[in-house]
Amino acid sequence: MEYAIILFAATYVLMLTFTKFRTLIALVSALLFIISGMLPTGQIFASIDFNVLLMIAGTMGLVTLFIDSKAPALLADIVMFKVPNVQMAAVALALFAGIISAFIDNVATVLMIAPVALEICKKLKTNPVPFIIGIAVSSNLQGAATLVGDTTAIMLGSYANMSFLDFFWYQGKPSIFFAVELGAIFSVFILAYLFRHDKAAIEKNSDKTVVTDFVPSVLLLLTIVFLIIASFIPNKPAITNGMICVFLFIIGLIHTCIKNKKLSASIAPIKSIDFETIGLLLGLFIIIGGITNMGVIDAVASLLSKVSGGNVFLLYTVIVWVSVLISAFIDNIPYVATLLPVVTGLANTLGIDPTILYFGLLSGATLGGNCTPIGASANITGIGILRKEGYNVKNSDFFRIGIPFTLAAIIPAYIYFWVIYA
Repeated sequence: MEYAIILFAATYVLMLTFTKFRTLIALVSALLFIISGMLPTGQIFASIDFNVLLMIAGTMGLVTLFIDSKAPALLADIVMFKVPNVQMAAVALALFAGIISAFIDNVATVLMIAPVALEICKKLKTNPVPFIIGIAVSSNLQGAATLVGDTTAIMLGSYANMSFLDFFWYQGKPSIFFAVELGAIFSVFILAYLFRHDKAAIEKNSDKTVVTDFVPSVLLLLTIVFLIIASFIPNKPAITNGMICVFLFIIGLIHTCIKNKKLSASIAPIKSIDFETIGLLLGLFIIIGGITNMGVIDAVASLLSKVSGGNVFLLYTVIVWVSVLISAFIDNIPYVATLLPVVTGLANTLGIDPTILYFGLLSGATLGGNCTPIGASANITGIGILRKEGYNVKNSDFFRIGIPFTLAAIIPAYIYFWVIYA
């Protein structure tokens, strides 16, 4: 287990240090986990979340068609017409992303909203880096608001037999949705403060961009609808969401070829898929599979039970803040999957209702990803989009927004759960 910890730590230090080579570092590390036997070959495919990879590929392709249709430019015109300055434009886009992310995957949200932000920044001739980071962290925040907002929320709902409505009202009390929204309110003030110097007025222009093709917009809306519907289907295949995105992308390609009357029209959207980001996520999935197989996550879970010493408040506090810390560096899916039964066992031992521990785990694990640029798939995706546009995102650029945003969101939620469910 020691070698797994050393390799894992070295990988993340290198990725944080050499940001331009993150994909290569992750893939080489993943290969070392496999060659060393820390991840048996029989567990490689089980470690990879193909659903996420397919969803990213399909949505990226759809977003390219969406951009080509001029729809993001129209949305940019509308936002710019409604808000008074650059500061409020950044806040409005982050809020908009958060609303969408409460119902569909965070990565898909970033892929949908980022083009709108890029269009606005191009027209205002301003740096899009803080805009995209704001969209990514807001998407991660709202992922825990509903049963369908994030994979970890779906995992909790399934494990605790919670319905869609239980995320709004549970055991006769306001549920996790309101804790997330409380955090969102505080985070809005943080974003407004971080963009306080961007008070340049936005020129109002009554002329709006003309959308050339509404089919991509319809396909994106169908993506949202189908993802929500799929969340209610029991025992569905693990790659359902990914197949939905890929299927709708294929429809978009067929439509594009028919519209342009040539097969080559499909090449550009396929090339637009950010295979570097997909490669990075592929490597990370294998790495997490390796440390999970070597018992690292189980050891962390065991440590949590020993540290608390039977004090419920201390146990709750440890679960929340350790989850924040761990999820800042590793994928929260295997972590949450491992901790759910541990939390249940701890609650049974102490003779308490596990709800407060469940919600503390979910909020901490979800929001912790906002602390670092590699803590969540949405962050990686947003940075990948910026990289394709020629912008190199420094760690300091991300920390400046991600860390205060995380604290503003998690502290109110942390207090809220204890007051309501303790």
